[in-house]
Order: sequence, then structure tokens, then C-alpha cells
Amino acid sequence: MRVGIPKERQAGEERVGLIPAGVSLLTKAGHTCLVEQGAGTGAGFDDYDYERLGARIVAAGEEVYADSDMLLKVLRPTVEEIGWMRQGQLLLGFLGLMAAPPEEIKALAAHQVTAVAYELVSLDGKEFPILKTMSEVTGRMAPYIAGSLLMRPNGGRGTLLNGAPGVSAGEVVILGSGVLGTNAARAFLGLGAKVFVLSPRLEKLRQVDDYFHGQITTMISHDFNIAYLTRFADVVIGAARVPGKRTPILLTRDMLRTMRRGAVLVDFSIDHGGCSETSRPTTFDNPTYIEEDVVHYCVPNVPGAVPRTSTHAFNNAIWPYIRKLVESGPATTFAQEPELKNAVVLRNGDIVNEDLAAEQV
Repeated sequence: MRVGIPKERQAGEERVGLIPAGVSLLTKAGHTCLVEQGAGTGAGFDDYDYERLGARIVAAGEEVYADSDMLLKVLRPTVEEIGWMRQGQLLLGFLGLMAAPPEEIKALAAHQVTAVAYELVSLDGKEFPILKTMSEVTGRMAPYIAGSLLMRPNGGRGTLLNGAPGVSAGEVVILGSGVLGTNAARAFLGLGAKVFVLSPRLEKLRQVDDYFHGQITTMISHDFNIAYLTRFADVVIGAARVPGKRTPILLTRDMLRTMRRGAVLVDFSIDHGGCSETSRPTTFDNPTYIEEDVVHYCVPNVPGAVPRTSTHAFNNAIWPYIRKLVESGPATTFAQEPELKNAVVLRNGDIVNEDLAAEQV
């Protein structure tokens, strides 16, 4: 099989679809790896790191797309990249199609590709092994991002999250108790902040309470509790997610109007549409804006800021599936690996994911 590793073209994205170690394993098994020049540079992998392990370095991205049977991406391809694709190709990546513009989905369908969304690979409908790696990284980044934005030069209210002798620590409200929310809670707690975690599921809150030995406050997520807690929060973390669907709106504009001036909203849910009425995607070049006196950070591809760590992390999870795909082919793999089959969103151009299909009506 001919496996293509293109350079990422989304703004600020420097992760790469496959690390050199993966290329080595593929080429030793007799497969061809086409790596676009500079694809791994941002993640700390030079072209030579790939070339010495058997990859062919290709100068033009268009050539990688034209000559590959399987494309290993990080984020969904741009409209330009989709134009380089051809019928029958297999595309894998964090595609985020529920939040994609309709024209991008139509373009993928028109090129009759088969697309697998890493974020939908699920063992039992509850465990998402590939997405989990990025949720872990994102959650652990939360205090770095929020702490910086709370500083007055960045528009924040000038609060130190872990306080000081005689000064109370900052208050952090986390909307969501999944992998991302739990990792964020652990990171903020380790810093010394006061942490509140909200979830609509009592059983999840029990698990969080047990995990943290009662050191954080847990509350059921509904409008009253969200409005009550965010009123006093220094930081609100959007960590809610519904697999395969758009994130529900949890924060209304009226709620934001009652928040403290200079408070920070870090909406990690923006990958799936955002959890606030006021959220809109931003970039690493212009990561924030202020609305209703609240600093908003809504960068979709947050792990892209630490591309070396995050590339290694998700490669650990994708490798078993990549190996199976090249050894057995897509049809056999999808038949034998239901968790991968469930992540197929397009098959030869047909939208086969029910939630995505419903959005296109």
C-alpha cells in the first residue's frame, strides 16, 4: 500500500500524521511511504528522519495526494487539498465534520473518498482511545492557557490561580467530567486553584469525587448551577462533548453578562461547535477576543501548540489500526474492527454517519 503523510495546512497546526518510527515499520513491511517535504518539522522531525527510514520525500503536497492509497492527516483537509484527492482514497484524521462548512463535506463526497474520523473510533460507545490522547494533552494545557489569560496585560482580571499567602486562590469551573475535564481538574488542583466540575450524570460525578478524594466540588450540570457558579468564576473551561454530535450550548449570553469583568472562558468544545452562545473559532495568531467583558479563548486545535508531545501521543493510539489497514485492507479491517467501522463517516463519497447525514438535510 502507498501511504501518504502530507504537511498540515490548517492555521497553526504543526502536528504530523505519522512519526518516523511508524514509517520505519511500514517500509520494512514492504509498503511505500510518501512524506511531504517539511511535514514533520514543526513536531521536531526533519525530512532526513523520515528518509533514512525508507520514506520518499515529496516536494509538492499535490503529488502526495495523487500517488497515495491512504492519507494520514491530523486535521481535515482544506478545500485545496480536497481538490487533490481522487476516487477510492482512504482518509484518516481528526476530521471534525460536524463543525465543518457544508461545502467541505460536499467536496469530500464529490471526490468519492472513504473517510475515517479518529475522534469517533470507539471501543464500546464510551471509550474513545484516539480522541482520549488529545483530550489528555488539552486538559493538561488548561492551566497554562488560563493562567496566562488572567494576567492584566492579556485582558484578564489580574488573578493568580494559586493565590498567595493571605490571598484566596482562583476559582475554576469545568463544564464536563470526561477525559478532558478530569485532566483539566487534576492540573488546576495541582496548581492550587479551587475547582468545580459539572456534569449532567451523577455517576460521573461520583467517579470524579472518588478520584480526587473529595478535594474538588462536583455539581449536577443544569442552567441554575451553571449560572450560579460562573457568576463567581475566574476561569470557565468548556470541556463538554457529545460523541459525533455538536456540543450543546451550556453558557448563554445572559450568563456571561453576570460573570466577573476580566474572567476567562477557555472553550475547548469549539472543536465540536462550542459550548457558549458567544464562542467562535480563533487561531493561535489571534487566540482571544473579549465579549461581555469576558476573555474568550476558542482555538480548535489546541494540542497543535505542543506538536511533538501530541503527535507522539496520538500516534501511540493510531498505530494498531494503521497496521491492520495496511496488512488486511480497509474492507477486511472494517469488518473485523467494529470500533474503526463505526468511525467511517464517508464510504466512497456516501455519507454513512447518521448524525452527519442528518446535519446535511
